[in-house]
Amino acid sequence: MWSLLRLSAITLSLLAVAGCSDPKIDTSSMPAAVVSIENVREALPVYKRDEFDKALAILAMPSLSSMALLNPQRMNGAEIAEAANVLMHGLTGDQVIQRADELLRQRRAREREQAMRTLTRLTEKQARADEDKTHLARFSIDNARYYMSQSPYGSPEPVIDLEVTNGTGEAVSQVLLKGMVTSEGRSTPWVNDTFYYVVSGGLEPGETAAWSLAPNRFGPWGNTQIPSEATFTVTLEGLKDAEGNPLWDSPALTESEIAKLEHLHQVYQGIALNGS
Repeated sequence: MWSLLRLSAITLSLLAVAGCSDPKIDTSSMPAAVVSIENVREALPVYKRDEFDKALAILAMPSLSSMALLNPQRMNGAEIAEAANVLMHGLTGDQVIQRADELLRQRRAREREQAMRTLTRLTEKQARADEDKTHLARFSIDNARYYMSQSPYGSPEPVIDLEVTNGTGEAVSQVLLKGMVTSEGRSTPWVNDTFYYVVSGGLEPGETAAWSLAPNRFGPWGNTQIPSEATFTVTLEGLKDAEGNPLWDSPALTESEIAKLEHLHQVYQGIALNGS
């Protein structure tokens, strides 16, 4: 008799515990989701309900970035059920909050890993471009002059005189240059043109040369309205070796890449590029 009474008491206790267990979300159907989400929310302490609402939105929209997930828009039960998100099915309110927190941590870790890869790639690209720029700078343009001369037929002919020194360690067969002709008080250059010069016999390391180039007189260089006192500047854009292969031509970062790199440096300041 005592055993039966004791068994009955234990059974009633278990039923009482089961009856008092936290409600769970059921996303098996639209009506079940709407009702169960509201029941779960009401069962939580008031101070946890805002956190629960955010957690629901996070689980319903797991593809958003971590920044967007930090401040998600509250969703009603119908919207959540429509998302058919199995991540929250069978969870209590506290479990929903915990699952959303885990998802955020995982998303931040993935985004950080991707950001570190981008940071490394852009940093290495910038380093290569800077190194190549240093190599190119060893090929110096010592003197440059642009003027108009008279052809044997009496017509004006544009001339570019250059004096250069090959301070690189490579023989150079071709030089890519950019020339600009400007006048004080004139906002638009008379000439802003890129051109190349093929070096006959090449230019060996340490050698100097003086070249007289004849640009097309029917192009911008042949404009007879350019005043004689106009300023001529020329910059080196590239070189080719004895086989005609480009030398030190790593591309510089684009404006968007520069902005991205600066942003990543600010966000991940002090973090090693290996992601540790």
